[in-house]
Amino acid sequence: MPPPRPADDNLSDSGSDAATIDSESSAGYEDAPDADTGEETTSVCLFCSNSFPTAHEVFVHCAVDHAFDWKDVTAGMDFYSRIKMINYIRTLTAAGKPFDPADQGFKDDKFMQPVLEDDPLLFSLDEEQGDEPVKQSPEQMSGKMEELEAKLRDLSLQFQEYKDAVSKNFAKQLEENSTILAATAAKEEKDEEPVDDDSHYFNSYAGNDIHEIMLKDTVRTDAYRDFIYNNKDLFKDKVVLDVGTGTGVLSMFCAKAGAKKVISVDNSAIINKARANIFENGLDHIITCVHGKIEEVTLPVKQVDIIVSEWMGYCLLYEAMLDSVLYARDKYLAPDGLMVPSECKILIAAVHDPDYMNDYVNFWDHIYGFKMSAMKDKNREDVSITHLPGDSLASEPVAFCHLPLHTVKVEDLVFTKPFELKIKQDIPTLDAFVVYFDNFFATSRDQVIPDDARAESWKDSKGGVSFTTGSGHKETHWRQGLLLVEEGKNAPLKAGEVVKGEITYRKRESNSRELEVEVSWSGDKSVDKQMWLMR
Repeated sequence: MPPPRPADDNLSDSGSDAATIDSESSAGYEDAPDADTGEETTSVCLFCSNSFPTAHEVFVHCAVDHAFDWKDVTAGMDFYSRIKMINYIRTLTAAGKPFDPADQGFKDDKFMQPVLEDDPLLFSLDEEQGDEPVKQSPEQMSGKMEELEAKLRDLSLQFQEYKDAVSKNFAKQLEENSTILAATAAKEEKDEEPVDDDSHYFNSYAGNDIHEIMLKDTVRTDAYRDFIYNNKDLFKDKVVLDVGTGTGVLSMFCAKAGAKKVISVDNSAIINKARANIFENGLDHIITCVHGKIEEVTLPVKQVDIIVSEWMGYCLLYEAMLDSVLYARDKYLAPDGLMVPSECKILIAAVHDPDYMNDYVNFWDHIYGFKMSAMKDKNREDVSITHLPGDSLASEPVAFCHLPLHTVKVEDLVFTKPFELKIKQDIPTLDAFVVYFDNFFATSRDQVIPDDARAESWKDSKGGVSFTTGSGHKETHWRQGLLLVEEGKNAPLKAGEVVKGEITYRKRESNSRELEVEVSWSGDKSVDKQMWLMR
């Protein structure tokens, strides 16, 4: 799903706004009653501005109108945790942010500070949760308020003591380590920085632009939507895992198709917007968002029935996200579970395209009467991502790699595969090779996609769906990977001539999310070899 897949600040970061909430950000709560006025006290809903005479009625309203079961969410919590949960939810509501029952942000001790002054709901928490409370006199209410204030003072004192201890310990560590730090400073200047292949990758998916590009790719998005909606029987009452959820659109497709529970995982900050999108569409009772790498998070279930993911990169394997999807498959997918999509094929073809060569390569030979050959130095070293017309192909495409996603292993993603290309007509130069992929969505894990199947022509009576990213077909955001052949290796080829070769995919040592693609090939009169980088 390139360009890359990104890291989220969890909702405890959202909660960090609590200390700065002012009267404007607390809109909807300004009518909360003052316990000292002598007027009848009313409790404000956690999610809207409605008020009720008792806590019991508040919690009934939350369950009916907001799908929030107070007893279920706070089961097993102690008194302090329930106080913090009330204040945490009010903080999120005031900030216009959705509440996720799986989030642990409420545990921060700052949420002992009431969001609403003299919040009556806080004084009812030692009664049976959600049960009809006993009416209390003003004296009883005042006594409870004094008790709560005392507890808050004790907690504040404990917290201050903890901070003092941490501060002293930190100062001691600084003193003890100063000599070590000075001794290692020179060495660190010589050492290479630690390799972090993930930070840029996940950060690149935090903004809107990349997701807008992907959602506007109707070939991609329609295929997922059509497969899910046209096969609702596969999704009804199932537990679905969405790896790399992005904006949450695939998760929402699954929820609308009847899934019982959908777990949406992403390590990018986009997960915050996914939560909001899911809440806005009223699907938060089905979909649970989890922030983090699938390899590191703990899911709220031990097993899922379906894994759906849009993990594909340029030339299919750029970005190495399939590694994470296979990890999720091996750890969470039920033995009879379904992978969506279910199979991918990578294809290669020979290219002769004078127009492309003139526009993007030979262009540098004539710039307002000047030659700029230096600009051509490395344009044959990197894989170019472009969309070619169908008549650019000098041979029919052939699939050199088949990836059945129910059984393929991570070690299978580094490979050398053979291919044979039959040239369609005489060409004066072999300008390039083009690489792209086909995706297949089968309705059963046991369904076999024929080796010669092509996504653009595959028809499945069982409800399967497919799409191609190939030349001459509707353009996708993946386009194709063009491997420009170096001068001296771009020999002429005759009609009917067979080009035999091998293509190698391997991860770059400097960045495991990048690719090296190497092709060796021979025709009737030449043998050549070249490597391209995808970075």
